Amino acid sequence: MFSKVIGLYGGRARDALAAWLASYNPNPNALTLLGFFITVLVGVLFALGQFLQAGLLLILTGALDILDGTVARVTRRVTAFGAFFDSAMDRYSDLILFIGLMIFYARPGPRHSLMTVIVAAVALMGSVMTSYARARAESLIPHCRIGFLERPERIVLLIIGSLTEAAGAENSYFLHKMPAVLWVIAVLSHWTVAQRIYHTWWYLKQMDEASRRAAESVHVSAWQEHRASASAASSMWGQVRENKQ
Repeated sequence: MFSKVIGLYGGRARDALAAWLASYNPNPNALTLLGFFITVLVGVLFALGQFLQAGLLLILTGALDILDGTVARVTRRVTAFGAFFDSAMDRYSDLILFIGLMIFYARPGPRHSLMTVIVAAVALMGSVMTSYARARAESLIPHCRIGFLERPERIVLLIIGSLTEAAGAENSYFLHKMPAVLWVIAVLSHWTVAQRIYHTWWYLKQMDEASRRAAESVHVSAWQEHRASASAASSMWGQVRENKQ
């Protein structure tokens, strides 16, 4: 219920903002590129440990990532290249964000943690594989948009982790949750990949079985037609023999 309400009002807010942006007739690809450049800045801020500023800018990049496609639809400028360009910039953005976090936790200092660097690397692999699994699957089957953790969820988690990284209060239960966020992304992104692998296997198996049943049906129909033709020919030959007699 709550997700439907959030989706309803969130969609209205998105459409209203997209309509306002569309009045200026921006190029949707320019919005995608602007979001990418801001993401590069976010990655630098992550590497420097400026998490609060990074989190605020990440909200902006998330909004641009949502709005570029909506603006393209409103302005009737949806193109195949635009979808490809947006997807390519999203992959670069994912890599930049996680590399920035890996640099921060690899630097000497009180927050240095080899384990967190490893977890961030696993999360990076999961984020890339989640998108790759869907793209590769949809070259074989009609759709594969399933799983717990897609890019919007990852961005929201990174925003939450960033905004909890306030200075001080090292022992606070509600602060410094970025390592926990990285654990969540690392686990659920690979779980999503596993879901998509299973879904693709299941769908292809159903397609193979349907093809096999169709081939068997064609074979049976051909055999029945052959038997019917043979029976008809035999009947006609019998009639001919009777007429001769």
